[in-house]
Amino acid sequence: MLLQFSIKNFYSIRDTLTVGFEAARISTGRAKDLADNVSCAGGKKFLKSIGIFGPNASGKSSIFKALKFCMRLVMDSHLNNEGGTFNFMPFKFDGYHEKPSEFSVSFICDGTKYEYSFTLNRKEIISESLYYYPGNRRAKIFTRLEQVGKPKSEIFSFGDGFFTRPLDVAQSTGRNTLFISRASQMNRELAQKIYRFFRTEFLVGIPQISDDYAAQLFTENKKLLLEALRMADSDIVDIEARRENVRVPVPPAYMQLGRNVIPSLPAVETGTITRFLTTHRRSPDVKFDLYAEESDGTVRLFCLLLVLLDVCKNGKTLAVDEFDLSFHTELAEFIINMVHASKGAQFLFTSHNTNLIDMKKLQRDQICFTNKREDGSTDFYSLFDFKDFRENMDAEKGYLQGRFDAVPYTATSVAEIKRLFGE
Repeated sequence: MLLQFSIKNFYSIRDTLTVGFEAARISTGRAKDLADNVSCAGGKKFLKSIGIFGPNASGKSSIFKALKFCMRLVMDSHLNNEGGTFNFMPFKFDGYHEKPSEFSVSFICDGTKYEYSFTLNRKEIISESLYYYPGNRRAKIFTRLEQVGKPKSEIFSFGDGFFTRPLDVAQSTGRNTLFISRASQMNRELAQKIYRFFRTEFLVGIPQISDDYAAQLFTENKKLLLEALRMADSDIVDIEARRENVRVPVPPAYMQLGRNVIPSLPAVETGTITRFLTTHRRSPDVKFDLYAEESDGTVRLFCLLLVLLDVCKNGKTLAVDEFDLSFHTELAEFIINMVHASKGAQFLFTSHNTNLIDMKKLQRDQICFTNKREDGSTDFYSLFDFKDFRENMDAEKGYLQGRFDAVPYTATSVAEIKRLFGE
């Protein structure tokens, strides 16, 4: 379970931006009606979903870029070569491009709360730490401060009993590698547990569903998937997964190295792919190739539902930017309600669908906004921060009227737009 994450100095995010899943203390009748929107863990209530709304270029996507960057760094930084740079940009104004960027994630894994943080610039890791909470107190697993000194024994400090031969791992950890990534690669058990959380429990975006992964999820969830499609008002009544052999041209090695030579008969290798064939209510005997013949919305819904069913069944966390692209508004509500119907899944999303800004669907602390300040940085806040806003008010109307600031201010009249064309 994800508890909260914080980001600082990453693209448009200049100041510390924190997204927290711990639910606010709301004891109104409306909150009781939305009891399924929260889950309980350790005597506390946590939000199952958080929606982020705001104008284009206000920083919504920067939040998801930061999450993906953090996740990939944990999983892959042990592969980094010396001299490489990290693929991100800090805030570019006011000298922040020379300052470090900061990331912090708090989560529960196997019943234990962890707090993992690191800071870096584009060339190297500056600091890194992992703490855990035995009971209510915070205890150190390890810390790393690269500026302290050259010997690894000075840079790193370890709590007792968490890693076998931790300095061996530290000696193998370069300045552009996270210790937790290297320790996982070197088979240290606790590091592998943290690695698995980021790899399997915390998903960012609709994953590129490879043939094997899609086939596995489909086999495990076919009945649920068809039922979900039925509830979403799709006329698809059956889906068949069919494995097929394919022959794929493979260019020779010298072409892969960039030599501009094209052979007349390229080599060919044989592989297998999974084709998904859909059957519709009208003609059960007619098959449709999902990716080639169904609409973009249907394909996107299929991919999202495959992942979301796994997330809901197993209490995982999913973050998707513009999750409802190509979806009807009622279909978007259906997706969110799937998460609310689960026991402990979490869903972080952005949307431009203002119908979701509704006190009958989401609590005030589930509705968040991004806005771009005058200095170009991202401002982030929730509807709960507006203490004068009452639950019987129309939140969507207030949003569109600019009461919460996070709307674009555009010249939209025909007369004003005609001036654009010199008329």
